[in-house]
Amino acid sequence: MIPRETINQIIETARIEDVVGEFVTLRKRGSNLIGVCPFHKEKTPSFNVNPARNIFKCFGCGKAGDSVRFIMEHEHYSFQEALRYLAKKYGIKIEEREQTPEELAAQNERERMFNINSFAQNYFSNIMMTSDEGQSVGLAYFHERGFRDAIINRFQLGYCPNSGSAFTDYAIKNGYDKDLLIKVGLTGSYENHLYDRYQGRVIFPIHNLTGKVIGFGGRILTSEKTKAKYVNSPESEIYNKSQTLYGIFFARNEISRLDNCILVEGYADVLSMHQAGIENVVASSGTSLTTEQIRMISRYTKNITMLYDGDAAGIHAALRGTNMILEEGMNVRIVVLPPEDDPDTFVQNNPIEYVTKYLTDNAKDFIGFKTNLLLKDAKNDPIKRASVIKDIVETIAVIPDPIYRATYIKECSRTLEMPEQTLTNEVNKILRAKYHKQLGIDSAQRLSSSSAERLSSLSQEKEQGSTPIGFFQEQELVKLLLSHGSETLEIEGKDDDENDVIYNVTIASLIIDDLKNDELLFSDPTHKKIFDAFDRGLDTGTLPTAQDFISNEDQDVAVLAANLLSTQYKLDDWQRHRIVVKTEEDVLKKTVLTSILRFKDMVIEDRRTAIVKELQSCTDPDDQMILLKKKKNLDDIRTRINRDLGIVITK
Repeated sequence: MIPRETINQIIETARIEDVVGEFVTLRKRGSNLIGVCPFHKEKTPSFNVNPARNIFKCFGCGKAGDSVRFIMEHEHYSFQEALRYLAKKYGIKIEEREQTPEELAAQNERERMFNINSFAQNYFSNIMMTSDEGQSVGLAYFHERGFRDAIINRFQLGYCPNSGSAFTDYAIKNGYDKDLLIKVGLTGSYENHLYDRYQGRVIFPIHNLTGKVIGFGGRILTSEKTKAKYVNSPESEIYNKSQTLYGIFFARNEISRLDNCILVEGYADVLSMHQAGIENVVASSGTSLTTEQIRMISRYTKNITMLYDGDAAGIHAALRGTNMILEEGMNVRIVVLPPEDDPDTFVQNNPIEYVTKYLTDNAKDFIGFKTNLLLKDAKNDPIKRASVIKDIVETIAVIPDPIYRATYIKECSRTLEMPEQTLTNEVNKILRAKYHKQLGIDSAQRLSSSSAERLSSLSQEKEQGSTPIGFFQEQELVKLLLSHGSETLEIEGKDDDENDVIYNVTIASLIIDDLKNDELLFSDPTHKKIFDAFDRGLDTGTLPTAQDFISNEDQDVAVLAANLLSTQYKLDDWQRHRIVVKTEEDVLKKTVLTSILRFKDMVIEDRRTAIVKELQSCTDPDDQMILLKKKKNLDDIRTRINRDLGIVITK
């Protein structure tokens, strides 16, 4: 386990803008930084980084926290894994205490998978570079394909010996568990015999965004038809092929810098492009393009150039991915290579200047590409032509931005020689049908006023039933504790002799002591955790800081703290215009006292309502008298509270 003092050092050293900046393109806005959220689909940036507080917050999906929380969310790491990642980034040495047998047994399986993959990658690379078989078979293959040692080393390519279980035996000898070797796909089992799944294959390690090896692709070097050309890692806790792009770790910076991502199909295509100096290139890891892969690219750019083989299969692969890219709000261009080439051979066989010029000159907008391709097949057949128009219209309809849709409709009208209004009507018909489907009604129906009222009513019922009484008042008090808990205020009072005196009290003491005296405690579990932490701090004389909550191992506490301490709004330089704007600090005392009173008022009103309900069903005269006294007492308290708030109660 990582000692607390080391955890504190990591948290204090890690700068949120540096950590987030590795994954998200940020730009300055006032004293903060903004970017497109990596956790949900959005067109307008709502992801905010606050360097002063060292936190991030997305005002779209609600995710928030510090550097540790960001790595946990982004990489799906545990708290300890995220700390180790940041320690490595900032060169902080972790001297862990010796783990108990129970802790060793419970060691996170994800971390063990990363470790075993790293071990395997080093083994495969070392075997290829140092053994006779590795050099004569594996390294020779890569050299014959035109790959130089620099690119081989950069992408950590390797070779698995063609000798049954050489790697598996070596891994077990070094203490790795055979069941885990099987689970990550490095080892196979047949009739209780273990064997290397990648034996006799060259190895392409697959890296995640942070450079960790999450899986492998192994290519056979013989022409045996009984064996698959490629063997890939199975799905696991660390590897999901639909969420993985080969080469993304090596390409992300160039993708961001050039504001464009070139998408190819295979491992060799990526290697050749990178070797030629074109580094904003990734591959879909041998799968059809997925929405998750597109969203990964969208973290770095909104522009994708699809580079596919010039044969029929390559062209159809390009068409399959187009609609998904457009639906995610991305811009897509397509480059089709000469029929005899794929990206690998095209780059290897031509000077880089020619390759660059070809990519620039032949990148076609999807409308032009798809329209020309389909119309060429339709020729003069009116039925086929109508089918082409329908296909194009359906593609335009998936574009989320109405301005882009209108632009493409205009272009399509010119290319297809169709009235613009006709195409607009068809697109709108598709959009309406999609909207009706989302509402759960038949596409032929119209959303009647009664239906709208029913949906509105259901929505209101859901909202009313989801928020406990006093929730927002509790949250306001928690925000004051987090932002100003240790600050002091001057409070007027009386001493033992009834003389007027001024007391200096912390805001934490003012809030917590006042509520505890009246036996008014928070009901929301996360609010209560923060309340209790400040209560303990008052007892020990050391109040917790906002950072203690932002970096808390309890995810609910950490996210709530980051949310409450973040704002998407900023005050401009109003003083320059001689406009006085009061900040929360200017009216802090009034804000604290008012927030306490509003919380009390809400809780007391809730209790009063419960008593009124009891009275309505109560038939015993004595019980009725007791309830009426309780109600009268609560009415008097509520009247005093609202008088202090400046509110007149009319009921």
